Amino acid sequence: MNGTDARPAATSAARRLLSFPIVAVVAVVLLVAPASQSSAQEEGASSGLSQAIEDYLNAQDELASLEQQQEDLEAELADSRTEVEELTAELDEYAYIAYTTSDMQSMSAIMASGDPTQALNAMTMLEFLGESRADRLHQLTTRLSEIEATQQTLADTIAEQEDVTDEMEDARDEAARELAASGGDASDGPSASDAPAAEPAPRNADGTLPYQGCTEDDPTPADGCVTPRTLHALEQAQIAGFTRYVSCYRPSGSGEHPKGRACDFSAQPGGFGGDAGGDDYDYGQNLAAWFTENAHELGVQYVIWYRQIWFPSSGWRSYNGGNGDPSSDHTNHVHLSIR
Repeated sequence: MNGTDARPAATSAARRLLSFPIVAVVAVVLLVAPASQSSAQEEGASSGLSQAIEDYLNAQDELASLEQQQEDLEAELADSRTEVEELTAELDEYAYIAYTTSDMQSMSAIMASGDPTQALNAMTMLEFLGESRADRLHQLTTRLSEIEATQQTLADTIAEQEDVTDEMEDARDEAARELAASGGDASDGPSASDAPAAEPAPRNADGTLPYQGCTEDDPTPADGCVTPRTLHALEQAQIAGFTRYVSCYRPSGSGEHPKGRACDFSAQPGGFGGDAGGDDYDYGQNLAAWFTENAHELGVQYVIWYRQIWFPSSGWRSYNGGNGDPSSDHTNHVHLSIR
């Protein structure tokens, strides 16, 4: 069933239940709205791009992990070198004391002492401390050699991973260009949005977006999971005033919905119906424009609305969903895909 078929079904069901309690009617409406969306066609040829982005983010995450290991090793190396310096100074002091109290001087001190046992214990303890420090120093110097060797291997691995990440980024960009090219000619797209700006999603120290899995509960009626960044985009859109019906997770199919990285924002208040017009069309225009204006802050991959698709690299282009119905052509909802 597509979005066009859903409205008559919902209207008929509502009429048959006019004599039922209000709670029952509300329950039926809530059930009908997601049904029209769940059978919507896939969002264009996005499966290749989705996989390319997944590969890139995985490579990026692996690179970040290796760089963290490198940072941890550098910290351990600095601490170990500091301890080596301290132990070396203590052993030098021990050597001086041992030298100045050895042989005849030590025997004279013992004979002159009122408590020879205490003097012997002191010398034994001094010798023990020297040996324990020497053992610790040996452990540290061995560890320093290990760290330095590991650092070199890790540096080589990081260089290789950087190359892999660059290749995955190129593949992602190529897939995005192919999908954008398949969309058709360039178009003007929605005008500027009047909604407030979005709060930026968390990023890595170098400004890149971290890899995220489908770990958060989907708060929409789709009842699945979304990534933290997708949830952030959804919440920011709602804060900005876009509070009409929305559905995110979809358990099957290609694209970003099954990965928790996409949401469909209905132009109509009650769910996915026919082609949006009037205030509903204006709502969709405003929302689509807002997503593109806040693309960097939210980590937007692409936006589809009213037979148009938007990419950060190519802007708005014409789009053909393939089936000519409101769901496929996205004339009843704004599709958002998050990186």
